[in-house]
Amino acid sequence: MTISKDILKNLKNENVIIPDNTLLNLPEKVLQFGTGVLLRGLPDYFIDKANRKGLFNGRVAVVKSTSKGDLKDFNEQNGLYTISVRGLENGQTVKENIISSSISRVLSADKEWSDILKIGQSPALQVVVSNTTEVGISLLKESIDLAPPVSFPAKLLAVLYARYKALGDINAADIVIIATELIPENGKKLESIVFELTEFNKLEPEFVSWLKAHAHFCNSLVDRIVPGKPDVATLEKLEEQLGYSDNLLIMAEPYRLWAIEGDEKVAGLLSFKEADKGIIVKPDIEIYRELKVRLLNGSHTLSSGIAYLAGIDTVANAMADQAIKSYIVKVMQSEIVPAIPYEVPGDEAMVFSAAVLDRFANPYIKHLWINITFQYTMKMKIRILPVLTQYYKLFNKVPSSIAFGFAAFLCFMRTQKKEENQYFGQYDGKEYLITDDQAAYFYEKSKIDEAEYVNSVLSDQQLWETDLPGLKDFIKTVEENYNNIKTFGITEALAKTK
Repeated sequence: MTISKDILKNLKNENVIIPDNTLLNLPEKVLQFGTGVLLRGLPDYFIDKANRKGLFNGRVAVVKSTSKGDLKDFNEQNGLYTISVRGLENGQTVKENIISSSISRVLSADKEWSDILKIGQSPALQVVVSNTTEVGISLLKESIDLAPPVSFPAKLLAVLYARYKALGDINAADIVIIATELIPENGKKLESIVFELTEFNKLEPEFVSWLKAHAHFCNSLVDRIVPGKPDVATLEKLEEQLGYSDNLLIMAEPYRLWAIEGDEKVAGLLSFKEADKGIIVKPDIEIYRELKVRLLNGSHTLSSGIAYLAGIDTVANAMADQAIKSYIVKVMQSEIVPAIPYEVPGDEAMVFSAAVLDRFANPYIKHLWINITFQYTMKMKIRILPVLTQYYKLFNKVPSSIAFGFAAFLCFMRTQKKEENQYFGQYDGKEYLITDDQAAYFYEKSKIDEAEYVNSVLSDQQLWETDLPGLKDFIKTVEENYNNIKTFGITEALAKTK
C-alpha cells in the first residue's frame, strides 16, 4: 500500500514517527516555491517538527513552477512523504524515519495561478520560502499581470501585490520571505529585483511603502546533505521495514542548519525556530557561511583531487583510509580553523569541524569525489585562497597541507587529451573527465614542459587574482609536492608531507 492520509490512522509501526491526523487540518502558513529534496529535507522538515511540538501549527503550500515532471505522487500521497535520516551525530549512529505532514498541497503555477494568488491574500500566510536554483533569482522585466509571470521574482511580486490589495496596511499583512538559493546575499538580491519590477510595472507608491513596511526579505544559509530517493535495493529494504510504499521518500543526513538573517520582528514571526537547534535567526549569519564554506566545502575541495587520484571513490570511504582521514583532519583543524578570514571563536570552529568529520564519515551518503571536482578551479579560488592569504598574514609560512592540496589539484587538472569540447586527464592509467570552465586553459598549459607547469599556472595572476609568487616558498613547496606525486604516487607523496 502507498502512504496517504487514508492509511495514516491505521498505521502502527515503531520504526516510524507517524503524524497525528489533526496535523493534516492546520492552516497554510507557508508558501514555498520549489518541490526539490533540499526544501523537503530541511525547511519542511523543521516545520513538520514544529507542528508535532505544537509550536507553529501551519502547513506548506508548494508551488511547482516548472513543466518538468508532474504532481501525481504528491496528489496520490496527499503531500505525505517519508524522511529517512541516516548517519552519524556526535559519533553515534542515527536511524530515524519520519512521515512528514508539513505539505498541504502542491499547486501548478501554470494551471492553478489564481489559487496561488488566493493563498497570498490570506492573513494566515506568514512565510514565503524559495529554492529556485541560482538562475531563479534573476531579473526579467515582465508584467505581473501574466498568469503566471515567467520568472520567480515576478511571481513573488504578483503574490505580494495581491496581498496588499486584499489586506492593506495591517499587522497581519506582515510576511517573511526567505531565499535559500545558493548565492551570496540571496534574500537581499531577491529584494532588489522585486523593487526593480515594481518600477517596471509602474505600481503605485503606496504599494512600495507597504512593501517596505510589511515584506521582510531575509538572506539564509541552508546546510544539509539530502541525496533524495535511495537506490532501488535500499528503497525496497526501507519500504519493507516501514510497511508501506512511498514514491516521495527521501534520505537525509542527521546534520541540519538553516541560518536566517533577521531582526527581532522576523524572529517573532518565525515561531518554528524553537523546534530545533538547527534553526538560527540572527541579524548576522556570516559566521555560519564562513564555517560551511571554509571547513566543509574547503576541506572537500582540497581533499577531492588527493582522494580521487588515490583511487578512493566516495567521501565516506576516504574517512576509512587512515592516510586520507589524517590529511582531512590536519588541513581542517590545523590550517583552515586558525585562518578563517572572519572572526570566529576557536572553540566554535573546532565544534563545527568535529560535526563535519562525522558528516564526511557517514556511510549512508554516497558522495563521489569526482563530483566534488566539478568547477575545481573556481572552488580553489573562492574557498581556499582567502584562507591561504590569511594564513600567511598570521604565520608567514607555508601551510603544508594546503600546499599539498594545490599540488594534487594541479596534477588532476593536467590535461592529456581533448575530444570535441571535452577534456580528459589521466593518472595511474585511469582516464577521467575534467568538468571545469578552465579545462581549456589547463589543456594549453599542459603542453608546456612539465618542469615549468606548476610555476606557470600558479604565477598567473589573471587566473588567480592573487599574488601567489609573493607568498614565501609557497610555489616552491607545491612544486616539490607535485614532483613527489609524479615520482612516487599520490599515497607515498602524501606520507612525505610534514
